[in-house]
Amino acid sequence: MASHPADQLPELPCYLNGEITPMRDARISPFDRGFIFGDGVYEGISFYGHPGHALQPYRFDQHMARLERSLGETRITNPNTRDQWRQIAIDLVAAYADSAGAVAKKDSADWPQDWFYYFQVTRGVALRDHPMLEGLTPTVFATCLPMKAPTAEQRTRGVACVTADDFRWQKAHIKSISLLGAVFSRQISYEQGALETVMFRDGLLSEAAASNVWVVKNGTVMGPPKNNLVLEGIRYGAIEELCREAGIPFELRALPRDEVLAADELMLSSATKEVLPITTLDGRPVGSGQPGPVYAKLYAGYQRAKDALFNA
Repeated sequence: MASHPADQLPELPCYLNGEITPMRDARISPFDRGFIFGDGVYEGISFYGHPGHALQPYRFDQHMARLERSLGETRITNPNTRDQWRQIAIDLVAAYADSAGAVAKKDSADWPQDWFYYFQVTRGVALRDHPMLEGLTPTVFATCLPMKAPTAEQRTRGVACVTADDFRWQKAHIKSISLLGAVFSRQISYEQGALETVMFRDGLLSEAAASNVWVVKNGTVMGPPKNNLVLEGIRYGAIEELCREAGIPFELRALPRDEVLAADELMLSSATKEVLPITTLDGRPVGSGQPGPVYAKLYAGYQRAKDALFNA
């Protein structure tokens, strides 16, 4: 008997429509609008661990607020309360500990401390028709797996990125599962051995394939304005708070390409990257070619914010 593609998945748990099941056994209808149209939204939340403490999510309420905005924009009913969304992550980590495919057991020193919670909501199942059909039951899928954080070398030396035109749609503020544009843009950097693709729309900085981008010049941290052309990463608010605490000027405004290329420092931010320095862009060094002092302050502040999750 020929093997099913799902047989290649690890023996780890996922959540699907109210039940935790092995990834290999998870099934959805081919008529799910997420499968047919990419008609759905998603979130990704970092959960941090600390010995003797329960797992804590980073900026959970901000993630929930963005989820609610995305669902509102797409007219999809939110199927869970905030507490229910949090509990799914906790249940998945517990199921991971009990799964045959877990890479480490909970009593091992190798047990992962930090987790990445991914979940998506689609409009549900219906015969193929483009309008936003009402009365459907949303499909909910989620995983919570050990976080793949940047390496120590990437933190110490920074990362390489390349630039490209932003050819994606003009509703980037919705965290949509329709990510073919992001797939294309990330492939550009992948094929050049770079970590990310920094994109420009009409000559102005927008974002990277799966990250927000920050520009440092003369000690000021700058980012693109919040609008429909940029997904407002949860670290938008975090970076602003960290800058305020460190006495670093912070500004959101249109950033022309020449200003970005002349930056003293460039940084990426995302749930898994936290904040990460770009030290090479299109093969040329950024500033000194080494992670800069503003990055060092923001990264240190980020770690303090994580520690504060367990000191409340």
